[in-house]
Amino acid sequence: MRPTIKDVSDMAGVSMKTVSRVLNKEKYVSERTRLAVERAMAELNFQPSVAARILKGSRSYQIALIYDNHSPHYIHQIQTGVWARCIEEGVRLLAQPSDVASPNLAREIGGLVDQTQVDGVILSSPVTDAAAALAELDRRGVPYVRISPGTEHDRSSSVSMDDVQAADDMTSHLIALGHRRIGFIIGHSNHAASDLRLFGYRRALDRAGLAFEPKYVRPGQFDFASGEAAADVLLDLPQRPTAIFASNDDMAAGVLTVAHRRGLSVPGDLSVAGFDDTALASQLWPPLTTVRQPTRELAYAAASLLFGVEDEVVHRRLPHELVIRGSTAAPAKPRSVPRSPGPEGDGCGEG
Repeated sequence: MRPTIKDVSDMAGVSMKTVSRVLNKEKYVSERTRLAVERAMAELNFQPSVAARILKGSRSYQIALIYDNHSPHYIHQIQTGVWARCIEEGVRLLAQPSDVASPNLAREIGGLVDQTQVDGVILSSPVTDAAAALAELDRRGVPYVRISPGTEHDRSSSVSMDDVQAADDMTSHLIALGHRRIGFIIGHSNHAASDLRLFGYRRALDRAGLAFEPKYVRPGQFDFASGEAAADVLLDLPQRPTAIFASNDDMAAGVLTVAHRRGLSVPGDLSVAGFDDTALASQLWPPLTTVRQPTRELAYAAASLLFGVEDEVVHRRLPHELVIRGSTAAPAKPRSVPRSPGPEGDGCGEG
């Protein structure tokens, strides 16, 4: 196969961004580094093709956001964050939906690069961990930044939050309210965050001395319908949970709908919590207690890294917070059963 920019960067011991700077004849490269890159290109007989525009010093002033996510509220915040940074930079944003399960994923991404000549790419979960997408971008020498990757963290710069601690914090909040039977709805299986949030839920239970019970955990797809389906199963249990923690707000909305349909009071009969703090969370009734994931800020930070000048791989972690609203409260106390009167009237003794 024809050598790529990645081959050059590996041989020269520098980042692919540095190789691009040498090709661009930019000033942020030392003479020693420039000679090492040029020597590697000569030894490999590297001839840029798709990257020919870099040799000319040209830019398209466009970047692409590639995503595959079932939550429209989450994707809207991601797009808004990247777009805000693009406006500041004078760059156009191209939003490209994709299917990480498609066998044509690499070809589709290659076609996007060829047709638009984007200067860089931002990958949102779960594309952020799609091996075919990463390999294609590496092969073409296109700079990219990943949002919340779950694998190969040293492969590129990234931005993320601590999903484990966030789920731990919300579960601990429910435990502190007095809940002991806490249902949990996992997110889509192709998102690394789904397993991380499940781990946080289990960690909080373990620390509180509560046994993990698989019957209280249901799969989800990060969409409203899967939240409904999971809630129906959980609320049909002989000992139903007194609280349900869903891995995103869309699924939590499904839980609320099922609770209302069954005539359950929220939070009187059932507490419900979500994750993300999308606009939906404050529009539900009652307003949803949730984890505020700094989604827009993550996207903005990812674009900033893409536009930055760092040669090394950079990882930024942004903080989360619990947003306590009206959908969670202490579990209702069991109703006391009146004692039946004794055989001699009201059962009261003479003294």
